[in-house]
Amino acid sequence: MFLFNYRYRLKCIFRDRQLMFWTFLFPVLLATLFNLAFSNLSSSDNFLKVNVAVVQNEELDQNPAFTEAINGADDLFIVQYTTRETADALLKDNQIDGYILFDSELNLVVNQSGLNQTIIREFLDDFVQSSATIVTIITTNPTALDSGILAGVSSRTEYLTAVSASQSNPDPVVNYFYALIAMTCLYGGFLGVKEVVAIQADLSAVGARINLAPTNKLTVFLSSMLAATTIQLLELLILLAFLIGVLGISFGDQIGYIALTCVAGSLTGVTFGACIGSIIKKGEGLKIGILIGSTMIMSFLAGMMSADMKYLVMTKAPILGYLNPANLITNSFYALYYYNTHTQFFTDILLLCGFTLLFSTVTYLVIRRQKYASL
Repeated sequence: MFLFNYRYRLKCIFRDRQLMFWTFLFPVLLATLFNLAFSNLSSSDNFLKVNVAVVQNEELDQNPAFTEAINGADDLFIVQYTTRETADALLKDNQIDGYILFDSELNLVVNQSGLNQTIIREFLDDFVQSSATIVTIITTNPTALDSGILAGVSSRTEYLTAVSASQSNPDPVVNYFYALIAMTCLYGGFLGVKEVVAIQADLSAVGARINLAPTNKLTVFLSSMLAATTIQLLELLILLAFLIGVLGISFGDQIGYIALTCVAGSLTGVTFGACIGSIIKKGEGLKIGILIGSTMIMSFLAGMMSADMKYLVMTKAPILGYLNPANLITNSFYALYYYNTHTQFFTDILLLCGFTLLFSTVTYLVIRRQKYASL
C-alpha cells in the first residue's frame, strides 16, 4: 500500500500544472531575471570613471605637480582640459560631474551633490594636504629634497591587505541566488499543503475516500510526504544545475555538502507546508495565502530583495536569523562558498533538521487527533 500510494501521489503532483509552475518554473524564471539584472554587477570593469574638466589658465601652468597627479589618476577620472566657458557649458549639459579651477586656490565647481562629486572633492583634498605637507617640510628642513624625505611623502604604501576566508572571491551577487534557492525550498510547502489537504475528509473528496478505506492513515500520509519531498528535491537539483551550468553561479566544489543542504532544505519546506496545512482549519486558499506570506517574509529577511537586510538582521537581531529557515539555508550555501571550516554549515543544517522535526511532530499530533462525525 505504501509504494502504491507513493507512485499515485507522484503522478498526481506531476499532473498538477499550477503546482509545478510555482515550485519549479517560477524559480527558474526568477533566477533568469536575477541574472539579467545582476550580470557582471560585481565586475571591476563596470566601474564608471568620473568625468571631470580642468580649466586651463596661467595658475594651472604654474602647478605642473597637479597636472601630473590628475593625469596619473586615469583609472579614476576622464579628464579634459578646456576653457572656463566651455566647462560651464559641459557642466550645464551634465556631460561632466564637475570642473576644477585654479584661481587664488584650488576650487571645484559642481551643480549637484553626489558620489562622483565626492570622489573629485576627496582627490583634491588629498592633493592639497600632500602639497601642504611638502611645503612645510621644505620650509622647516631645507635639506629634505636631498635626503629623500619628499620621496617618502609622495609615495603611497598600503599596509592593509584584503584576505578572503577561502579561495573564493567575495561576490555580493551570489547571496541573491542563495536566497532564491531558500525560497524554492520553502515553496515546497505548496506540496506539503496539498498532501495534508488530500487526506482531510472535510477538504477533499480524495480525503474522504482515504478516511473510509481500511488503510492506516499514517502510512498513507508518510508515503504522500515522501512523494512530495522526492519531487521537491528533484526540482531543486534541476534548478541548481540551471544556476551552475547555464547562469554560471558558483556554489563551490563541495558537492556532497551542497546535496545535503538541498535535502535538509527540501524536508524543511515540505514539512513547513504540511504543518500550516494541518493547523489552519479553513480552506486550502487560506493555507496557501499564509504559506506564501510567511515564505516571502522569511526570504526578504534572508536578503532576497536586499542583501543589506540580511546584514541588518544578523547585526541587530541575530536570534531572528537563527529562527528563519530561509536564512539558515542561505547561510549553509554561503558557508560552503566562503569558509574553510564547516562549523557554521553544520550548525545551520542541525537547526534545519530541528525545524523539520518540529514541523513533522506538530503535523502528526494534529492529524492523529482528527475525527469526523460523518463522511
